Amino acid sequence: MRIFIAGAAGAIGRRLTPMLVERGHEVVGTTRSSDRAALIRAMGADAVVMDGLDAASVRRAVWSARPEVVVHQMTALPDAPDLRRFDETFSTTNRLRTEGTDHLLAASRAAGVECVVAQSFAGHPYARVGSWIKSENDPLDLDPPAQLRRTIEAIAYLEDRVLETPGIEGIALRYGGFYGPGTSIEPGSSIVEALMRRRFPIVGPGTGVWSFVHIDDAAEATVASLERGRPGIYNVVDDEPAAVSDWLPVLAEAVGAPPPRRVPIWIGRIAAGSLAVTMMTEIRGASNAKAKRELDWRPVHPTWREGFREIFTSPAVLRSA
Repeated sequence: MRIFIAGAAGAIGRRLTPMLVERGHEVVGTTRSSDRAALIRAMGADAVVMDGLDAASVRRAVWSARPEVVVHQMTALPDAPDLRRFDETFSTTNRLRTEGTDHLLAASRAAGVECVVAQSFAGHPYARVGSWIKSENDPLDLDPPAQLRRTIEAIAYLEDRVLETPGIEGIALRYGGFYGPGTSIEPGSSIVEALMRRRFPIVGPGTGVWSFVHIDDAAEATVASLERGRPGIYNVVDDEPAAVSDWLPVLAEAVGAPPPRRVPIWIGRIAAGSLAVTMMTEIRGASNAKAKRELDWRPVHPTWREGFREIFTSPAVLRSA
């Protein structure tokens, strides 16, 4: 299969591209930076410099590649988003989810591509009512915190366009929070530094439920969606959605940090803002039952409990410590 990956030098793209090449697929990968084109070629793919926010650039890239499938992995994710200005921090990513998605879909239709797989997110968009664990059939948050509103609107826009564009068989992959190489949870990341300095506390009861996925498991699920997926939405998360009060102390222990402090909600709101309180106390996790059933996918890292420890105790990490 000839596969076009928009955003092949990103966190998922760097793991996905070599997996597809090893399976015998022809891969064309894009990057915004000519400096990263060599990285894509080193993974065994053809490299194209493309601006996902420029319709003409996208049209040229897709048309010249003539792919059978387009994979939308374009983001501009910060290592440490500002929770008080969340939508502003994610403004470029949200444009890639809206304008960039439109450009890719238009170019795909013009080039005769019938299947588009796109990166979505399961980490905070679900409605904060009812069950703490959500399936793909559950609604997104219709009344999100103000700082998160444009981001959730962009996620919903991406999914609607990918799933509803005539002539396109669309798949949206709602990934959980990434951890592992090239993500915000890896040795030296800002989250790890905050834990080491005890600046990442548990706010209130810490009842907000988070879903994680190791970056390699996310890439494997993406391969499975390309090879076996049907049009629709899939949660790509591990087997254990968990409350902040459960997973944050385990992460702190894994990185060798002191146990996280506990602070009341009113202090959390003053120190980090209302969105931080929401993230700590209200957000919902996601179920991976559909992905396991329909994609025949099983995460190698079924729970963050072992996954966190693995990435911080591997030989390479110990040698650099």
